[in-house]
Amino acid sequence: MEKNIETFLGCDSEFDESKIVIFGAPFDSTTSFRPGTRFAPRTMRAESYGLETYSPYQDLDLEDAKIFDSGDLELCFGRTELALDDIETRTREILDAGKLPFMIGGEHLVTLGAVRAVAEKYPELCIVHFDAHADLRDEYLGAELSHAAVIHRVWDILGDGRIFQFGIRSGDRAELEWGKQHVKTKLFSFEGLEETIEHIGNRPVYFTLDLDVLDPSVFPGTGTPEAGGVTFKELLNAVLKVSKLNIVGMDINELSPMLDASGASTATALKIMRELLLAVYNKQG
Repeated sequence: MEKNIETFLGCDSEFDESKIVIFGAPFDSTTSFRPGTRFAPRTMRAESYGLETYSPYQDLDLEDAKIFDSGDLELCFGRTELALDDIETRTREILDAGKLPFMIGGEHLVTLGAVRAVAEKYPELCIVHFDAHADLRDEYLGAELSHAAVIHRVWDILGDGRIFQFGIRSGDRAELEWGKQHVKTKLFSFEGLEETIEHIGNRPVYFTLDLDVLDPSVFPGTGTPEAGGVTFKELLNAVLKVSKLNIVGMDINELSPMLDASGASTATALKIMRELLLAVYNKQG
């Protein structure tokens, strides 16, 4: 017999031999509408076993990849900065070992902790951001650390011209006007993604995927659903394009599994995660 350790499907290689390291950030203390994203990492692991390791989209298999799942962080829900510190520490540990961090959120604010560590290692870092929401507010209800302000906090680190957003279809007037001066935003779709990839070139990229970029008819299991989103196939094609960049860190976030009792939203998130893992791993060679 061996000890019972639940990992993401097919991601059970040893740490030393792995190129990608998964970790969960089960945190949703600043969620502005419906909570529940803290349950996503655990649920995704458990339900990943309903998925095949093989991708017919790419003719690749997780069984052939060296990926390590380090489990979930135990994060403080009462002190947001402490949670971000723990995420930053885990991300830095993975980077220092020469491996690529893949974080499962959690609400979108968890991205800030990871980006702090990645930007420290890669000063020329760019961000590619898929989302329904701009997340560019300077604060939300007085809180600067909010999932509604996460990309503004990332901008505080990186500055102008290094953040590229796609699929955005929600934000207040002030934040979208501010964004026009500081980030590159494509509303409603992935139009211009190929040109952006060419523009970024070989610069290091952190890819953050808020799953509510999907239309709620496809992905209802999220705390802040926004009508008018993209289809699964559109997102899959965009993810495969982004994977050709020099990805040095990535995350997937904002699945709230309890809000879709059918399990379809979790299944959709899992398939996107499988394809992203395989594409980025294959790009590394």
